[in-house]
Amino acid sequence: MRRLTDEQRQAFDELLEHVIAELPDELRELLEEVPLVVEDFPSASLLRDLGMDPAIDDLCGLHSGIALTNRSVEQSGTLPDQMMLFRGPIMSMVGVRNPRGKRSADLIEEIRITLLHEMGHHFGLDEEDLEQLGYG
Repeated sequence: MRRLTDEQRQAFDELLEHVIAELPDELRELLEEVPLVVEDFPSASLLRDLGMDPAIDDLCGLHSGIALTNRSVEQSGTLPDQMMLFRGPIMSMVGVRNPRGKRSADLIEEIRITLLHEMGHHFGLDEEDLEQLGYG
């Protein structure tokens, strides 16, 4: 499943909008400050840059930038933060090919977990912290 249809993209994005609408106000406001980019799949070069093997590894989400807890005035010339979600790997994670199908509740939960995971990185949480919170 390396290519998604327009229908799959639209259905996934509708579920993502539902997840975002259900977030507390403070977290929704974060999405107004930090861009959320949604793509079908991570590129092979991105996976390699992250030390992942494109042939076997997949990535559901990514926070790029400097966590709030690590920022200083010395970093004023850096690129802005960004969060990314990848539709295909998230759908694969729960075994869903049709986002409007009977497993859409599972997909909604995985979208929520992935989004909160990347938001957690923005706030300075590491993988261990996120695992303890159930967003690992």
